[in-house]
Formats: sequence, C-alpha cells, structure tokens
Amino acid sequence: MYFNDLEKCFVDECIHLPREGELPRTMNAVLQVLRNKELETIYPNIDIALRMCVSTAVSNCSGERSFSCLKRVKNYLRSTMTDKRLNSLAILNIESTLLMSLNYDDVIDNFAKQKCRRRKF
Repeated sequence: MYFNDLEKCFVDECIHLPREGELPRTMNAVLQVLRNKELETIYPNIDIALRMCVSTAVSNCSGERSFSCLKRVKNYLRSTMTDKRLNSLAILNIESTLLMSLNYDDVIDNFAKQKCRRRKF
C-alpha cells in the first residue's frame, strides 16, 4: 500500500533486527533497546518508523479523549447554563489531573486577594 514511501532497505532491516537478540513485545520497549544498544544508526528506518508509531498513538488517544469528554459534558449541561460556564467546566474536566494536583487553600487565598472588597484604614 505504501511501498513508494518506504526505503528499499527497510525490509532488510526488519529481517536483521531480530538477530540482535530477544526483542520486547511493545514498540516503545523495542525503541528503548535500539537506543540503549546504540543501534539506531544501523537500523535508521526502523528507528524512524517506531518513533512515528509511538508518537502518533499518544497524540490520537489524547485528542479523542478530550473531545469525548467535552461531548459528554456539553450534552449533560447544555440546557442549564451559559456557554462561558460550560466551556470552563469542560476545561476543568479535561485537565482533571492538573486540577487534582492544585492546593485548594492557595487557590482560595488567591481568589480572596483578587476579590477583596474591604477597605483598609
């Protein structure tokens, strides 16, 4: 299907790579073996292909997860609030790991300083 995109020696590299020893089952682990044994110059096409596969899978999954989360939140809350609040809640839900790492006392203190309505005499 993509024969024009591949180098002629890619197939040869795939045949010779298992001769370097037992290879792990995951692409990320095979990439680590190439780096640890400094074999990326010997198998440059495999190195490029593995890096492409590893990085593409992560970016696709992250984007899909974010959009499905946004869709669920919008469907649930669409009729009861404004778009600005809805978008803010969606961002909080998508970035929930970052949100969990925040210190709530610091956030409350920061908010109180910004919204201070008392006058100091």
